[in-house]
Amino acid sequence: MAGSSLFALIDDIATLLDDVSVMTKVAAKKTAGVLGDDLALNAQQVTGVKADRELPVVWAVAKGSIVNKAILVPAALAISALETWLHGRGYNIPLVTPLMMIGGAFLCFEGVEKLAHKFLHKGEDEQQHAERLAAVQDANVDMVAFEKDKIRGAIRTDFILSAEIIVISLGTLGGRTFLEQVLTLVAIAAIMTVGVYGLVGGIVKLDDAGLALTSDARDSAWARFKRAFGRGILHSAPYLMKFLSIAGTAAMFLVGGGILVHSIPALHHVIAPYALKGGWGVLWENLFNAGVGVVAGAVILAVVTAVQRLRGKRHAA
Repeated sequence: MAGSSLFALIDDIATLLDDVSVMTKVAAKKTAGVLGDDLALNAQQVTGVKADRELPVVWAVAKGSIVNKAILVPAALAISALETWLHGRGYNIPLVTPLMMIGGAFLCFEGVEKLAHKFLHKGEDEQQHAERLAAVQDANVDMVAFEKDKIRGAIRTDFILSAEIIVISLGTLGGRTFLEQVLTLVAIAAIMTVGVYGLVGGIVKLDDAGLALTSDARDSAWARFKRAFGRGILHSAPYLMKFLSIAGTAAMFLVGGGILVHSIPALHHVIAPYALKGGWGVLWENLFNAGVGVVAGAVILAVVTAVQRLRGKRHAA
């Protein structure tokens, strides 16, 4: 009996872990847009730091990210538990879905704002980049304060993006047990932190790796290959950053728009018949989600801009 009970327990644990693995994959797929943007934004956040301080800065931001997750995961689980408790007492008050819609809307707004800023304030971005480079080269600049400011900014960015990822992940766990929710959210948080900051650390050191490879002056086939490969890394690194930024922005519209479409029955009914057909239907569904994301983001940006202008006029008066 004891042996059979042990095997039954092992089987239950294996089943639970298998379910958690599947749910983690689903949640990771849903949050791919935010992860891409998180990767690009954090890699950009640590630019402008001296080369020998890049990895320590990434590590400092990663530790701040761990603290962010330690706050966000319990908060998300508490919201889910509260919703379940209210449902058990006859109060069908959705809490997770509105949070998902807010997160999706914010993703769309952030994507449109990024595009608007890129095209309308290009000169400002170039000036800020030049100022950052000048600060690094200026011996009179307090680099400790400069680094701390960069770290604080990156941790704030991480908190917002992590909140979006946790909320979106929580939305995929409807009907699951509390233990499954805990394990899945913890898995997502761990994968997100290790994956993102591991890749960020690799990306910010790409130029150093390229320079190291090109420094081999030996006259051999292997050395020539290393130099050519190093030059390729140095040439492609800026394009990688641009690709990550573009892919992250596009995915924000896809993910954010998809959340809104699936949360608003009227929109979901419009595209659902096409999505069920597969093939081209999947393409039409993604285009529809992206279109909804762009429109929603543009509307929110217009409202936010109008409110900011009204506040500015009141302060001026």
